[in-house]
Amino acid sequence: MTQKIVQYLGSLDKKFLTFYSVVLVVLLGIIDYLSGFELAFSLFYLLPVSISAWFVGRKSALLISVLSTVSWFISDNLAGAVYSHSVIGLWNALVRLGFFVIVAFLLTNLNLAIEQERILSRTDFLTGITNSRYFYELAFLELYRAKRYNHPITIAYLDLDNFKQVNDRFGHSAGDALLKVFAQTLRTNFRQTDIIARMGGDEFVVLLPETDANAAKAAVTKAQVSLLEMMQHNNWNVTVSIGVITFEVMPDSLDEALRQVDELMYSVKFSGKNNIRFVSAD
Repeated sequence: MTQKIVQYLGSLDKKFLTFYSVVLVVLLGIIDYLSGFELAFSLFYLLPVSISAWFVGRKSALLISVLSTVSWFISDNLAGAVYSHSVIGLWNALVRLGFFVIVAFLLTNLNLAIEQERILSRTDFLTGITNSRYFYELAFLELYRAKRYNHPITIAYLDLDNFKQVNDRFGHSAGDALLKVFAQTLRTNFRQTDIIARMGGDEFVVLLPETDANAAKAAVTKAQVSLLEMMQHNNWNVTVSIGVITFEVMPDSLDEALRQVDELMYSVKFSGKNNIRFVSAD
């Protein structure tokens, strides 16, 4: 139940959530006034503060914190709260404001940390593209979608030729730089809907949803040209061996599909490297 509520709130527009939080503060202020100043009601203001902090952001949370404090202060005074000195009421308001702000900052920082950890767990630490674990999650969904709607899907497996020589000759920092530029070049040559991942070492994979053999050949060939130009521009004596399979009929599993593409890529390497082989599985 709680998870469904969190998912629902997370799907709402941030402006609407801010407006919703403001309305909630007003309603809490009215209830606070009607319940009288003797009943402590500050804790309930944490609800709109928390919603803003978690689902909207720090600025919205600070705004709601201030509005909650003002709402409490006005409700408390209208309800007839009497203090031995007028400064006490202001002091209490400032204490509540500090409490709301601390909670808001803690929640926003926690949410940012969780989001960052989520991104890091799905991203290759060196290249910034999808890692192998997250690729399997995304590819499984695409494979399921392709089976259900009978759409073609293409998988390209890429392996760098002579990459070890770069590491041996120029050091691992040069090899890392090559991998970063390689990944960025892949990004610029494929669609945003395509899944680009580093599978480990110098091996990469690109999954192209709803892409037939002709479209795949055009896209991968264009990418290969860009990759080789990038290598030459940086004076790296590295080429790319690529195996590409377009699946008109889906294999039994993702592992089977990757095995077939991987074998095709290695057949390119064993027959001279620096080439592409296209296969249509129907």
